[in-house]
Amino acid sequence: MASVDKLASGRWQARWRDPQGRQCKQSFPRKSDAERHLTGVEHNILTGGYVAPEDGRRTFGDYSEAWKAVQVHRPSTVLHVETMLRRHAYPTFGARALSSVRPSEVQAWVRGISDTLAPATVEVVYRYVAAIFRAAVADRVIAASPCVGVKLPRKARREVVPLATEAVEALIEAMPDRYRALVVLAAGTGLRQGEAFGVERRHVDFLRRTLKVEQQLLLLPGQPPQVGPPKTDASHRTIPLPQVVVDALAAHLAAFPADGLLFTTGTGEPIRRTAFSATVWQPAIRRAGLPAGTGFHALRHYYASLLIRHGESVKVVQLRLGHATAAETLDTYSHLWPDSEDRTRLAVDSVLGAHSVVPRVCPETSNAE
Repeated sequence: MASVDKLASGRWQARWRDPQGRQCKQSFPRKSDAERHLTGVEHNILTGGYVAPEDGRRTFGDYSEAWKAVQVHRPSTVLHVETMLRRHAYPTFGARALSSVRPSEVQAWVRGISDTLAPATVEVVYRYVAAIFRAAVADRVIAASPCVGVKLPRKARREVVPLATEAVEALIEAMPDRYRALVVLAAGTGLRQGEAFGVERRHVDFLRRTLKVEQQLLLLPGQPPQVGPPKTDASHRTIPLPQVVVDALAAHLAAFPADGLLFTTGTGEPIRRTAFSATVWQPAIRRAGLPAGTGFHALRHYYASLLIRHGESVKVVQLRLGHATAAETLDTYSHLWPDSEDRTRLAVDSVLGAHSVVPRVCPETSNAE
């Protein structure tokens, strides 16, 4: 039972049991303070808002490690979360008690990391931190999250400029024979790099001219490349294969037979992204005369631009690329869709113009005096 008792020291002690049945107590200089505190505790217990004082003293680092351990994340996401928290959140909040962190301190932390990190990276790290504090609130470890009203740096919008077809053709020619079909595949299907590296013979239906995307090749530190699920659920998809891709894959298999992964190293091992970039991709970029920063993802943008140029809808482009939402597709490629101003004019003129609705204006006549 809850009670307020006077101690030998003259202070007043409030005693109660928390929702887990644990005995709790706290002392106050005045009886009215102890009674007021006990009333608030009983109200919070009844309304489900009770937070045990000792729980709020758990450090952010300790609680974050427990939070990470129960998340359902892909291996690559596990690594990413660990890296982001360790590098950018733990140095500031790791040793702090969860209940001691204030919104102003979170805002100051965001401002600080914004000096060295890109806005998109700041947003990612902040969302991990905010998710941890939300979980602490749900677990009744703290009463409220300090991640409220925090302003993030504005992300500069950069419009995608797709490669020209001539540039893609030059890149194909510049690639070693073993990897030419890889470039054709990426440019003709929009596969992400990991998805392209993870394509196996069984995923290609030469008769129906389709490609099933159901895995990607992952590279985790200290581990050999391994097959894992695609980036998101929406990334599971079946892509129609253009004939140029079908022919390129058939020629590739004739020259480099494979029952498993279509594209491997010269020794038959899965491709490591870092090694591929250094020894294959970058030299080919230079030979093709493309800008130094051109990445494999440029082939995905090229594929999207072809679909848009030939009149495919946002929904179709979204499905082909494996985007989770149409908004994601529009955020990236909206500027590539043809301007609709001329179509708007034509739509109105074809209807109203055909019915001659334009009022006739007669010149004013003046009466001679």
